Amino acid sequence: MNKKVRVRFAPSPTGGLHLGGVRTVLYNYLFAKQHNGDFILRIEDTDQTRYVEGAEEYIYQCLDWCGLIPDESPQKPGAFGPYRQSERKSIYRKYAEQLVKQGKAYYAFDMPEELETMRTNYKTAENPSPQYDHKVRMKMRNSLSLTLEETERLLEASTPHVIRILMPENETVQFHDMIRGEVSFQTSQVDDKVLLKADGMPTYHLAVVVDDYLMQITHAFRGEEWLSSSPVHVLLWKYLFGIENMPQWAHLPLILKPDGNGKLSKRDGDRLGFPVFAMNWVDPKTNELTKGFRELGFLPEAFINMLALLGWNDGSEQEIFSLQELISKFSMDRVHKGGAKFNFEKAKWFNHEWIKQSAVSSYQSAVKELFDENNIVINDENKFLKVLELVKDRCTFLTDFVQQSSFFFQTPGAIDIAAIQPKWNEKKNLFFVELIRAYELMNLWQHDDLEKEFKEIAAVNEIKPGDVLLPLRIMLVGGKFGPGVFDIVALLGKEETIKRIKHTLQLLQ
Repeated sequence: MNKKVRVRFAPSPTGGLHLGGVRTVLYNYLFAKQHNGDFILRIEDTDQTRYVEGAEEYIYQCLDWCGLIPDESPQKPGAFGPYRQSERKSIYRKYAEQLVKQGKAYYAFDMPEELETMRTNYKTAENPSPQYDHKVRMKMRNSLSLTLEETERLLEASTPHVIRILMPENETVQFHDMIRGEVSFQTSQVDDKVLLKADGMPTYHLAVVVDDYLMQITHAFRGEEWLSSSPVHVLLWKYLFGIENMPQWAHLPLILKPDGNGKLSKRDGDRLGFPVFAMNWVDPKTNELTKGFRELGFLPEAFINMLALLGWNDGSEQEIFSLQELISKFSMDRVHKGGAKFNFEKAKWFNHEWIKQSAVSSYQSAVKELFDENNIVINDENKFLKVLELVKDRCTFLTDFVQQSSFFFQTPGAIDIAAIQPKWNEKKNLFFVELIRAYELMNLWQHDDLEKEFKEIAAVNEIKPGDVLLPLRIMLVGGKFGPGVFDIVALLGKEETIKRIKHTLQLLQ
């Protein structure tokens, strides 16, 4: 590669960021960093009817959380701005008009009702959905069917119009895809796409080509749903800038529903009970909340790791990758052609592994926020770190830390007495009375000493340690869960341990 690698992610600010979009970001980012290139974020907001308030800021927040920070963006402009298409409006008309002059595009003055009539009048059994293409263009109101004088008169009168590409008939458009190899299309099967709308805004087709050229994009990676538009884009490159300047393309496989039957959608996530957005998204119009991976309790490292392997592997059995490892090992020729089924159980496995393998200090502040949200006060950060270390193997999500360890910092709100009562007797009651006395006299409050004392009192009272271990756990944490009992006792401290045992004994009276 002679040119400096420049890649881009170009989302529309229309709502939440689907995990497929984040994977596109990730593959762009990995490729750029591996080649010491630049990763650009460009906001494609030309369709103002679909623009959603707050969606652009949400995109920045998602990329920040994932640690995939653009080198250039609307927030961090470089030498190729502006980075919002709506701010580049004046650029596009020039290129659209150039295409008209070249005879590669034309003005179309059709009103919406005329287009509707076309779709009705030209419908046949063989062609149930007529398009504005070589079969109908001469029957419509455009600069091909009108005389030059009529066209000029309409333009001078500022008659609303669009500019459409003139798709050639019976040509084969071919290009090399970095994932799929040689791809070809028949131009007769593609309609005359609108390039410039009546409001002067470009459509995606024109804007993506012009912007990629002006921003010197060397590689364009996007979802395979854009594959069908590629013949239009190839021709625009050929007509405007020369095919030799076109970026190398790769059309990424879809992320599929868990059963593999179609593209994974937000509706599937709602139906099956898992998120499909990176972060919580609240629709400003309906106030509807769509949950995200972050709020569910995913570590960004796990989310990124999981996404990387949805459609790519390095050829080995390795599954856990840091971002730096992904940068060094990623290659586009190992990206699969076929779609990747989303498996939420596997996603949970990645998160559990990352929680176990990461230093607890790396997610301490995120868990602390969750404790704050649940009104659990942390006064001792050192104790907090010890607790996180103690329970992390039991946590699939960061949110699990609250349930698995809140009892270290506040007295359980309820004790599962029903789990103790059936096998409770006076002998066990006396055991705990003696345990309280022995614990009150202990000077060194350490795991092994506490366990030894417990077992010695059980032996003297001819009780199996296992018979009183579960009741002790429930007394301390409120239920049948948590780490080792004597780890809990050691961390709770003498005063709190004795207080909780006494409280439960009173309830059992």
